[in-house]
Amino acid sequence: MTKTLYVGNLPWSATKEDLAALFASQAEVKSSRIITDRESGRSKGFGFIEVDNDDIDRIINSMNGKDMGGREIIVNEAKPRQQRM
Repeated sequence: MTKTLYVGNLPWSATKEDLAALFASQAEVKSSRIITDRESGRSKGFGFIEVDNDDIDRIINSMNGKDMGGREIIVNEAKPRQQRM
């Protein structure tokens, strides 16, 4: 089973490949995505990765606060998306 991790405070230039590569030493990244603005296509500075469930706590502890492109990333377990009304 997989879990999704939120990764925030990303450099604006980060790609989904950069994100996957950053976490590759910690776990097998099943998928990665950077959230972008619908109109401009620019990164919103955060993204998500999907990894095996049993790796979650170790990954969060080892990666939260790490440097990526001069910025300290924020890593925590993603919360389910709330439905829009």
